[in-house]
Formats: sequence, structure tokens, C-alpha cells
Amino acid sequence: MSDSALFDHLARTLGPLPPAAADLCRHARPRDLAKGEALLREGERWQQLWWLERGALRLYYLDREGQAANKNFYLDGAMVWPITPALREQPVHFWVEALEPARVWALPWPDWAAAVAGFAPWQALEHRVLAALLQDKMAREHAFLQLTATERYLALRAERPDWLARLPLRHLASWLGITDVALSRIRRRLNPG
Repeated sequence: MSDSALFDHLARTLGPLPPAAADLCRHARPRDLAKGEALLREGERWQQLWWLERGALRLYYLDREGQAANKNFYLDGAMVWPITPALREQPVHFWVEALEPARVWALPWPDWAAAVAGFAPWQALEHRVLAALLQDKMAREHAFLQLTATERYLALRAERPDWLARLPLRHLASWLGITDVALSRIRRRLNPG
């Protein structure tokens, strides 16, 4: 076991790392976030790869009235990075915050990208993540266009039971596009008693 949980995670995920990538990981230090602490704010540029060692993060938008709409959630073990050029080069339009105390490891994206350029295991992981992201976006679009709120909740319950166990009801409701009151009613109707 090395002195870097990030190095250990990436070595398990990708196999032996290129020397420059291994060096970046060994020099990384974790950041502990308190519940509600922002990791990225609207208007900032996203310049890091994050590995969430433990905890829960949410990505969300704020509308003109300051109301939050949840974009996505990440739990223990997730790796998140600015996957498109626009996310790296332009200020983001969303926030990333800890939903519970969290430990996050960060690598500077430009340095990491240079260190793994041409590294086949990383390219394969990027491809899988992109494909999964596209599939999730298509499924969510389908759900909003063709499913009822109850059907969206049932799909969430089947596909992401870990979210139901860990995330507050109001955040789940926002992700489903309904109010927390409506979600409570759906849950009561499905689970009488």
C-alpha cells in the first residue's frame, strides 16, 4: 500500500501507470469537504480530475430565482473530470458541492491529460465513461419526455438504490423533476403502511 489512496485506486483501475502519472498521484493530497461545501462554483473553470474517496457530491444548477435543480450525484469511488473541451475551457454553469462530509483527491487536468496521453487503459476508461454518460443522458431525456413521475421514481429505485439510501428526499425529487411533496406522495402510494 502506498501513501496515496489515489495512486492505489488508479493503479487498480488502470494497471501500472506511466511514470509521470504515477508521480502526479503520489504527490496528490486529499481535501476533506464539510457537508454543503462547494468544490466548484458557477463561473469557475473546471481544471481538475477528482476521485471521491468517500462521501457524496451533487452537481446542480441555480435558476434566476436561486432555486437549485440537480444535474447528477456521485458517491464513494467516483471519478469525475471535465470530459469535454468546453467544460475545461469555459466557465461552468453549475455548482459541485458535498452532500455529506467527503474526501476528494484532485489532479490538475492539464498535467494528468499530458501524463496519460497515448495510455491505452486511460483511453479505454474515457471511452467507457463517455458512453455511459451519453446513455444516462439519453435515458434521462426519455424519462422526462415519456414517463410519468411515478415511472421515473420506479426506474430510479431499480437503477440506483444507493441514491435512495444516501441522498435526501428533496434532492432526489429535484433530480426527478418533481417536488419533494409529490415524491413523498408517490412513495406512500407505492409503500402503504
